[in-house]
Amino acid sequence: MNLTAANTAIVIDSTADFPDAAERFPNWRVVPLYVNFGTESFRDGVDLTATQFYERLRVAPELPTTSQPTPADFLACYEELGAYERILSIHIASKLSGTFQSAGIAAAELGDGRVRTIDSETASSAIAMLALAIQRRLERGTTDEEVDALVESYLVEHGLLFTVDTLEFLARGGRIGRAKAFAGTLMNVKPILSIRDGEVVPVKRVRGAQKAFQEFVHVFTAETKDEPGLRVGIAHAAAPERAAELVKMVRDLRPQAEIETQTVLGAVIGAHSGPGCVGFFWFADP
Repeated sequence: MNLTAANTAIVIDSTADFPDAAERFPNWRVVPLYVNFGTESFRDGVDLTATQFYERLRVAPELPTTSQPTPADFLACYEELGAYERILSIHIASKLSGTFQSAGIAAAELGDGRVRTIDSETASSAIAMLALAIQRRLERGTTDEEVDALVESYLVEHGLLFTVDTLEFLARGGRIGRAKAFAGTLMNVKPILSIRDGEVVPVKRVRGAQKAFQEFVHVFTAETKDEPGLRVGIAHAAAPERAAELVKMVRDLRPQAEIETQTVLGAVIGAHSGPGCVGFFWFADP
């Protein structure tokens, strides 16, 4: 089957931090996760924007919790896309959330074989970048085999680094993974983290934001080449100045790269990273 943007839809969840996806691409949909402040529940990016979330977080007496979409949420989305012959449903790492499982249950319930679920094994803009790479192929025509090969190479080759002001949010949300080795470190020590095989992993500990930035420069320079196919995403949690530094870094070090996404981490990812988080993602896709 020849897969095109006319016959194939892309479904992502709100942890891709790409809230205007459906406005940009008619064949895309975003299924929101939920963020809960006490007994109040909000759909990520629908009932609560990123800006509203961080404002509320500052004064909240307790840290918020999050929950995945229900299979019924996904089923409603898939049914709405009935005009499409194929649906590629791309989601946050299954080790970090039950979202991928909910999508799979809904796909099975739909029962017509149209939906293919993809575990991105990552989060935030890295999900959006995989979906954008698939969209580029749909726009020129592609196949299941080519999509398979792309996903396989993406899982191995894409890069991701981020740092947080505190590990408290990751730890309380149960998403700390192997980065718990960095928990309880001294004040002003910045953990450099990544997500590998769907799990948050420690990369390095440095002292202060400037040293963290220097580590970003070192890794990005070592793992990329300045070429037109290099694509970069940048995301932050209420830390626009830090994100601006990363934009400048990418443009200085890799002037041929395309910065595909610049985004604020939404309520669900922000609830687990905490304010002050900044990160970037890269993938060479000539």
